[in-house]
Amino acid sequence: MHLPTQIIDRLFSILLITVNLVAIVILSRGKCGLSTSTTRYLVAMAAADLLVVITEVILYRISCYYFPWSLLHITPVCTVMYVLARAATDCSVWFTVTFTFDRFVAVCWQKLKTKYCTGRTAAVVLATSCILLCSKTIPFYFTIEPVYIIDNVHWYCSTMPAYFTEPVWVGFDWFDTVLNPLLPFAVILLLNALTVRHILVASRVRKGLRCESKGEKGSDPEMESRRKSVILLFTISGSFILLWLVYVIDLFYYSITGIIPSDYSDSLYQFTQVGFILQNISCCTNTFIYGVTQSKFREQLKSAVKYPVTSILQLINKQND
Repeated sequence: MHLPTQIIDRLFSILLITVNLVAIVILSRGKCGLSTSTTRYLVAMAAADLLVVITEVILYRISCYYFPWSLLHITPVCTVMYVLARAATDCSVWFTVTFTFDRFVAVCWQKLKTKYCTGRTAAVVLATSCILLCSKTIPFYFTIEPVYIIDNVHWYCSTMPAYFTEPVWVGFDWFDTVLNPLLPFAVILLLNALTVRHILVASRVRKGLRCESKGEKGSDPEMESRRKSVILLFTISGSFILLWLVYVIDLFYYSITGIIPSDYSDSLYQFTQVGFILQNISCCTNTFIYGVTQSKFREQLKSAVKYPVTSILQLINKQND
């Protein structure tokens, strides 16, 4: 009955861990031609995605199939894992937002760029965001109750019904929903719209000035650099919005109708599971995006793949000699 889900989760976990580790290693070397601030944001996003995979997919979903009554499923333990998964997911989302804002400043505010788009500022922004988001998830620890009590041992985790009915928890749920993912959706869309508007205006002005002063019709290095930056920005933020869309629709559905997710019909339950799968997929898309949009990243990836093979061949040649 659960075999297809097991296979999907295992393949996802292997794929997600591999691509995020590859991204962290390659980007950390600083040879992809990206600025220090961009590199730090991208490494932080990959690290947060990796934590989502570890906590949500491996420690929770896969362990349910293969180790159903293990230590991981004692209520206090799985509660902590649940809180960590929520924190990792929030960090993954908001690191995408901070990266989007960093690129917005780099493209639209040239005067502020030299002060804001630095490695030090990126480190401060990421650290502050991580601390605040982790603090926000602490209340979730008190929303969990055990599913079974066997020999005075509490097993498994379930959201208590009061979370969906008591005004305090309903308010907290709305606050959490707005903070992730509704506000990130709005911020990303707004920043992207402003970035496009600025680039279109700047492109017209620069083309006019170049034609008047030099009569040139060739490529503009400055606009080409901006174009590449915007392609990277739009593909990352666009994939984030598309892959979270089903999850957001489900949030609106149960918030408006008042139907508790545990009371969903089979079709609604399947819809919810699709949302979770797409949400998990979003944790591995960034690496593929780097590979498509960044030529230097592709070069570093090819070198990383070739390195073990060339090392083995060199070792074999030395032994033969």
